[in-house]
Amino acid sequence: MHRRGVGAGAIAKKKLAEVRRKAMSKQLDMFKTNLEEFASKHKQEIRKNPEFRVQFQDMCATIGVDPLASGKGFWSEMLGVGDFYYELGVQIIEVCLALKHRNGGLITLEELHQQVLKGRGKFAQDVSQDDLIRAIKKLKALGTGFGIIPVGGTYLIQSVPAELNMDHTVVLQLAEKNGYVTVSEIKASLKWETERARQVLEHLLKEGLAWLDLQAPGEAHYWLPALFTDLYSQEITAEEAREALP
Repeated sequence: MHRRGVGAGAIAKKKLAEVRRKAMSKQLDMFKTNLEEFASKHKQEIRKNPEFRVQFQDMCATIGVDPLASGKGFWSEMLGVGDFYYELGVQIIEVCLALKHRNGGLITLEELHQQVLKGRGKFAQDVSQDDLIRAIKKLKALGTGFGIIPVGGTYLIQSVPAELNMDHTVVLQLAEKNGYVTVSEIKASLKWETERARQVLEHLLKEGLAWLDLQAPGEAHYWLPALFTDLYSQEITAEEAREALP
């Protein structure tokens, strides 16, 4: 009799869980329906206004809807967001490839934003930095070597499949202020041993993400061209960039 009681209790719990699941599913369906109605009503604002697009993306995220998950279906046909982010991803790749010989595959989000806007022309659909980040995350999911590295109050976009660990990231953050870093600066700021600092810098050099300036006063400077914006607009060497500093 006792075992039957436990069995009955388990069945009751299972039925209750099923009722709750159906109720939540019904509520979620209602939310999705309302979201689709909202999208239909405001599709022009969503397509044209970057700020409105961010708010819409956040609304989608709260109920687990990803308008970018597929290039087909309701969201793509209604809003064209799938095509929008696909085309934006292609533009991001083109910009990164065009500048790779200068920056080694690292570029600030701000510079990428400027270059993408320049390439789109003044009559094209407006693009925000949030749009860029969403498109880059889609590229990253495809295993294309793209990554997003937080640096200070902004981001560095990595467009090459280089292995960058936490040590490399903190050195990039340290170089943000001047566009370059030295072994002594790393040792003083991060309290590292000389060998650890050199290993990180040598890796950045090997991956083409840094330039070595042996003519700098005091000791060698390791320039991060992605952080020295003048290098994007001028074909100059690390020595010329150093001389341009006040």
